[in-house]
Amino acid sequence: MIARPAAALILATVLAWPVTAADHPTRPIRIIVPFTAGSASDLLARMFGAEMTKASGQQIVVDNRPSAGGTVAGGIVATAAPDGHTLMLTSSAFAGAAALYDKLPYDPFKDFAPISLVTTTSLVLIVSPTLGPKSVKELIALAKQKPGQLNFGSSGVGSGTHYGGELFNMAAGIKAAHVPYRGTPEVITDTMSGRMNYAMSPLLAAVPHIRAGRLIGIGVTSPQRLQMLPELPTIAEAALPGFVYEGWFGVFAPGRTQRALVKTLNAEIRRIVALPEIQERISRDGSFPKSSTPEEFEKLVHEEIRTRTKVFKAAGAKTF
Repeated sequence: MIARPAAALILATVLAWPVTAADHPTRPIRIIVPFTAGSASDLLARMFGAEMTKASGQQIVVDNRPSAGGTVAGGIVATAAPDGHTLMLTSSAFAGAAALYDKLPYDPFKDFAPISLVTTTSLVLIVSPTLGPKSVKELIALAKQKPGQLNFGSSGVGSGTHYGGELFNMAAGIKAAHVPYRGTPEVITDTMSGRMNYAMSPLLAAVPHIRAGRLIGIGVTSPQRLQMLPELPTIAEAALPGFVYEGWFGVFAPGRTQRALVKTLNAEIRRIVALPEIQERISRDGSFPKSSTPEEFEKLVHEEIRTRTKVFKAAGAKTF
């Protein structure tokens, strides 16, 4: 949360936006989203875009480019003019793609200027009602009885749900087959039917089905229990001390963007994150509003790429 004096300073900076940082912006701003319309990244981009339009007077265009694990979208942003008129709002899948793709159309360390974190998010471990286990310990026990026979779903290779699943399997010392889907809805459907044994899922997608008994929620990846699912223990509390996984969403600009413009964009994103109505909407969707400095976000992204590379390699995840 930004303190009031800081928020006031940021707001003053943003209101002066058109006459600072090379008169930015001077035309519509395009926010590239590496996922489909209706995805969490897309919804956040539209939410932030509406607020940016109010402050700048310029139209914000959300451009969905869902292909190749987000690398197509990344390639567009990496080669765009570094004038602040092309941005990318993406998830921690950015780090997953960097960890899994051998040949990228960009350098994930050099071709992007991290602007700010906007949210963090936890996942819920869900189990098919037909599988049997009703706790984390029971799922681990069953997987150890049937090594390699269980499967777990994700919303795509390199996604946060893929990484969270592999991280859980490694911590639990179990082997299971990874089945990537095009998106979370398909994972939910197949887990409800029993075709998929278990999965890590975004909270918003899974909670209604857990409440209705169509899915069994057995633990959350957050450091503490969540207000949205207070009855569920953390995975660390239930079976694996120290286990925590938190994904993130953030905003990037092309890597050659001038530092003054990066700071201006950062101030605008942080202003929006601090708005009470934005905080309420993000929290309602099962995420946690959180902004950062460009330096803090850059450190997080680079550490995530290195960590995910190690985890995917240890898990034997396929590279591309």
